[in-house]
Amino acid sequence: MTQLQAQPFAVPATYRRVRPKPLGSKGVVVALLILAAWAALLAFLLAFYQPNWRTPWPYLLALVQTHLYTGLFITAHDAMHGVVSTNRRLNNALGTVAALLFAYNWFPRLLPRHHAHHRHVATPDDPDFHDGQHPSFGLWLLRFARNYITLWQVLLMAATFNVLKLFFPVANVIAFWMLPAVLATVQLFYFGTYLPHRGEHAPDNVHKSRSQLPHHVWAFVSCYFFGYHYEHHDQPYLPWWRLWRTKHAEVPLRPGPAGT
Repeated sequence: MTQLQAQPFAVPATYRRVRPKPLGSKGVVVALLILAAWAALLAFLLAFYQPNWRTPWPYLLALVQTHLYTGLFITAHDAMHGVVSTNRRLNNALGTVAALLFAYNWFPRLLPRHHAHHRHVATPDDPDFHDGQHPSFGLWLLRFARNYITLWQVLLMAATFNVLKLFFPVANVIAFWMLPAVLATVQLFYFGTYLPHRGEHAPDNVHKSRSQLPHHVWAFVSCYFFGYHYEHHDQPYLPWWRLWRTKHAEVPLRPGPAGT
């Protein structure tokens, strides 16, 4: 087993540069499907579902809702790169809606911060970065949260919780609306920031990023293919649902130490 194969996240030894293709209506359809699935499942879980907490089903449903929450942010993220729709107003509108549904994130505030991450990756000017040489997961997560979570979001979430509990069981609101938002935030941070950017990087690693080894099912379940993170930084014009294609050719990268 090679050093690269022994590590789940490393500089990819091979990858594929995928040419941009016209989005057509595909990006909008994918975004609307995620929005609709999130809203439909949440409505069912709040209004109609009576969980039996002694069975695994409510916990599995909470994880599914967490995955759909993650999809909301990934949709907003794609909109930040303009790959939901070539119609700029529609692209930004869908990004704004997706971001708001994900714990009241504000798209115009996220947009410059995310592009600062791409321009200044793994530097003090990167809002997503924290001491890559000696990364502490907890401290890095706190810095990440401080840079992205505002007091207004906390107040709006608290107000929404107090409204929802007037109409739906409190346990359902916590388990299927509040907790999945928290878990999805940690999921996005862990797979999309911490694993790919922690530690030192070789001088020729221009994106200061690592990539998950190719496993498309796990890559989708874990974070909508954003474990293929080096490839995202290298080809930010690819929407999440095309990112997996970067793992389907044997094209050598510049040589560099595996895992650095």
